Amino acid sequence: MRAWLDRLIGRPAGDDPAAFAGFLGRQAAFVAQKTVIDYCRVKAGRNERHTFADPDFAAALAHCRWQTYAAAVADVLALAEAWLRPTVPGREAALAAALSAIGTRLLAEADAPAAERPALDAVADSLARILMLRQDQPPLPADRLPLSAEAPLLATLPIHPDQRRGETPAIRGALRFHIVTTQQEMERAFAPAALARRLISHDSARAATTEAA
Repeated sequence: MRAWLDRLIGRPAGDDPAAFAGFLGRQAAFVAQKTVIDYCRVKAGRNERHTFADPDFAAALAHCRWQTYAAAVADVLALAEAWLRPTVPGREAALAAALSAIGTRLLAEADAPAAERPALDAVADSLARILMLRQDQPPLPADRLPLSAEAPLLATLPIHPDQRRGETPAIRGALRFHIVTTQQEMERAFAPAALARRLISHDSARAATTEAA
């Protein structure tokens, strides 16, 4: 029924692993950038142009975006894992491996400054463990998924804590909203069962090719 409705209204039901990897990368970047920049723009108010032109602020903003992006990659992968897991009973570990491989490539290919690379590498090294630990619990939807990006976002926002007292719930709410939006976009664009099967097959073929080489 869902596939029939998708065809009827012209909604894509994608199962291409490469397209899905690109989607996850774009969404992680969107979550980080949109959450950070929107908040800073509100705080800057009429001084937005002057504030964003300040070199020190720009450097702090870039640092916050990279730190948040690294964690947002882990979050969109966890979101994808929770969404796809029910479609591949018995192959959960293979799904986690396929998704962690995508995340590792996204983080390795990110055009990050050298100073930001340790944070991205640390997240890449932890992805497989994070996803396997998530599989110890039932899959959670976007509105209840624990978010790794919260901590680095709040720790590195280029707005002094004294100037954002009482605003932490709003910041977390914005982050959560963009994660929920990511799940909605994912559901619209991809067919979970077919995609999960192809992700696992694609990762198995890639691993076999790497071993043969």
